[in-house]
Order: sequence, then C-alpha cells, then structure tokens
Amino acid sequence: MTFEAYISNIHAKTGKTPKDFHDEAVAAGVLGPDTRTMVFVDWLKQHSGLGHGHAMAVWEAFRRNGWLPAAAPKAARKTTSRPAPTAASKAPQRRVR
Repeated sequence: MTFEAYISNIHAKTGKTPKDFHDEAVAAGVLGPDTRTMVFVDWLKQHSGLGHGHAMAVWEAFRRNGWLPAAAPKAARKTTSRPAPTAASKAPQRRVR
C-alpha cells in the first residue's frame, strides 16, 4: 500500500485530513516541540480509532509537510564511550608464552 493510499483510507474512515489531525493535536496540546513520535501516535490511536500504521502515516504526513515543531537543542551529553582505535591498537596482538 502506498503512502497516498494510507492517507486516502484515513480520510475515508474518519472524514479528516492530516491537517485536520494536526490542528486537533495542537489545540489539545499534544503536539509541541518536545513531542515524541509514539506519544502522538498513541494519542491519535485513542482519539481517532486509527490503527498503528495509519497513525504513523499521519505523523509522516506532518513530517513531509513541515508541520512538526522544531525541537529545542539538546544539552551536550557526557560521553562514556571508548576512544577511537588507533593504528597500533588495530595491529594483531601476539601471544606471549
């Protein structure tokens, strides 16, 4: 099924377009700069009766149309990863007997 077919099926089932869902989510305070995908998807499933795939298609329509609010920049994270390997550390190690 194509993306367009998903959107057509959503409109046939609910009578609403992705823009209608967007306006409802903004009015309900569900859609903001820090909204996570699954928080919106879960809300839309409960609010509209859509299944998971169709709710994800609505989120994708938001993304494609530039309707997702820009998120605030994340604070710098402290990394605990190992340093990048060097050429010496990549060399095969010999066993000492």
